[in-house]
Amino acid sequence: MVTRTESASRKSIVDAGARPGLTLAAVAVVQFMVSLDLSVVNVGLPQIGLGLGFSAAGLTWVIHAYALTFGGLLLLGGKAADRYGRKRVLLVGLSLFGLASLVGGFAQAPGHLVAARAVQGIGAAAVAPAALALLTSTFPTGKARVRAFGVWAAVNAAGGALGVLIGGLLTQYASWRWVMFVSVPMAAGALALTWRAVAAGPPPVRGGRPDVTGAVLSTAGTALLVFGVVRTDRYPWTSPVTLTTLAVAAALLAAFVYVERTTTREPLIRLGLFANRSVAGANIYNLFVGGAMTSSFYFMSLYLQRVLGTGPALTGLEFLPFALGVIVGSVLAIKLGYRLAPRTLLVSGGLLTAAGFAWFGLISSDGAFLTDVLGPSIVASVGFGLCLGPVVSIATAGVAPHETGTASGLLNSSRQIGASLGLAVLGAAAQHCTGQTVTPSALTDGYAFGLTLGAALLATAVLIALTVLPRTGPPSRAEQADDRDALLARD
Repeated sequence: MVTRTESASRKSIVDAGARPGLTLAAVAVVQFMVSLDLSVVNVGLPQIGLGLGFSAAGLTWVIHAYALTFGGLLLLGGKAADRYGRKRVLLVGLSLFGLASLVGGFAQAPGHLVAARAVQGIGAAAVAPAALALLTSTFPTGKARVRAFGVWAAVNAAGGALGVLIGGLLTQYASWRWVMFVSVPMAAGALALTWRAVAAGPPPVRGGRPDVTGAVLSTAGTALLVFGVVRTDRYPWTSPVTLTTLAVAAALLAAFVYVERTTTREPLIRLGLFANRSVAGANIYNLFVGGAMTSSFYFMSLYLQRVLGTGPALTGLEFLPFALGVIVGSVLAIKLGYRLAPRTLLVSGGLLTAAGFAWFGLISSDGAFLTDVLGPSIVASVGFGLCLGPVVSIATAGVAPHETGTASGLLNSSRQIGASLGLAVLGAAAQHCTGQTVTPSALTDGYAFGLTLGAALLATAVLIALTVLPRTGPPSRAEQADDRDALLARD
């Protein structure tokens, strides 16, 4: 006798085109590509700056452009997939991502590369939620779902970890342009798999239009805010240019809030969701952590290459202990999660990561990888790994079932936006500390100051966890199993 659940599961797989293996392969390639592109450019930044003539502050826009459009449009991408169909959105997003990667590889000026990275972010914001929704519907229950999300989690981690190594190898032995070109064959492969393996699916939802206005206002406001902060190296905080830029950014963000509260269409995000202390606290925590972590990759990549004289390939290899530490911390979070409340893990992980960053702040111009980088990398990465699972669990706690997807997408958006805002503030502070001098000693002072400020951001995140997040006891075994599913479903 076939149960209703088994029937629904079989129907979902049939709806996916009766090729669940190829569907999983397509989703895996998409997720690997998106994760890799978040980190692959880091090691190539010094060569990119020299090759295209970026200023020290302008170079950060290679990261900002991708993070802002990806994080700012992620919720819109998910709603577009629901309305227009996952396969259609995947095909459009992959085409856009691959074309932007190709154009970016041929960039001849800073503006060309920044524009290409922004379009990459738009493509990623379309494909990431569509791919995850496709995986959820193709493998709704049972062991097949566990295996599918296991593969997804593995390629997600591998993309981020290997991105730095691949970026270093390509930069040193080919050219920095290949950190852009490398995404072209991946996008083409995912495009072919999606076209062949993914069926059109059920008719798209036609109940309302995606909130494009809200997405544009939030993304434009955040981008202008970052732009104003980054330009403080040329225009002081009290200058008319900076004050005007920040005022316009605030007006755009205020308009976003107004649109979300009064729009007659389905809003991009229901603002009442922030009345949930778990949702609000987890996203603020994630905002600060995202800013600190992205800044650390930026500063340490420049320190290793510009100060210690490490080649791009070896720099990528020296980031691997950090990636392995994140995996160790994630495993510890699962083990400790049976006995400790998620908030306790966030506080412990945040403090450990802050300690690692404070240790990073002691780097010297005549230092070495073993004495100045390896130790703090291990401490900070294990602490960061401790935070990953619990923050997802807390961010979706007490959320209605029909809004869990929105809550998960919001958490990913807060991380990307925090990454861009944090890098803007810390990068501007480091540049101010360095001044116009480019000696190893002056550069080290700037990087060390930025990393120390990163430790302060993490300490603030811990304070948020202690004061905003509600007190809860250790989760039951059933709840812990749900937390593991949430971690696997994280984007």
